Amino acid sequence: MGRLVYTTICSLDGYIADADGTFDWAEPDPEVHAFVNDLERSVGTYLYGRRTYEVMAVWQTLGGPEHPAVENEYAEIWRAADKVVYSTTLEAVGTPRTRLERAFDPAAVQQLKESSESDLGVGGAGLAESVFRAGLVDEVHHLVHPVVVGGGTRALPDGVRLDLELVSERRFAGGVVHLHHRRRG
Repeated sequence: MGRLVYTTICSLDGYIADADGTFDWAEPDPEVHAFVNDLERSVGTYLYGRRTYEVMAVWQTLGGPEHPAVENEYAEIWRAADKVVYSTTLEAVGTPRTRLERAFDPAAVQQLKESSESDLGVGGAGLAESVFRAGLVDEVHHLVHPVVVGGGTRALPDGVRLDLELVSERRFAGGVVHLHHRRRG
């Protein structure tokens, strides 16, 4: 059975994008990027909302000798995984191994977890909120950047309680801190 893992890069005050929707402050340095690559190796299926999918789809064509090895490695990881995009507005998906779903169905995601030999990763705050509310999250990885952005898109939804235990933490040379939590019980 696969685990459903929410991995996010966020500001110290808990936002994945600032009030203007930008997240340029969140670009990982090579050390953090290599760590994220290691985290993502266990993901066989990504669950995305439309906006996150549109941002991540660049990994389908990114790569080559002009890019750092750590980026080429992530592109290979991303291309090897299946993707499910939840959107009522996206007309079609433009990447292989990708299917479009018009509505989030918690029972279908639970079935996907139960039938999967690899982990599922969820990306995007809106979809993550639905996954948290449905009680499907097994693990949370936060990569906290040393910046306060003062508002924007929250990394975690309001009004949801999930009891977690700290599994590990790590500090990177650039000041980013990784926190790994697992669902308690």
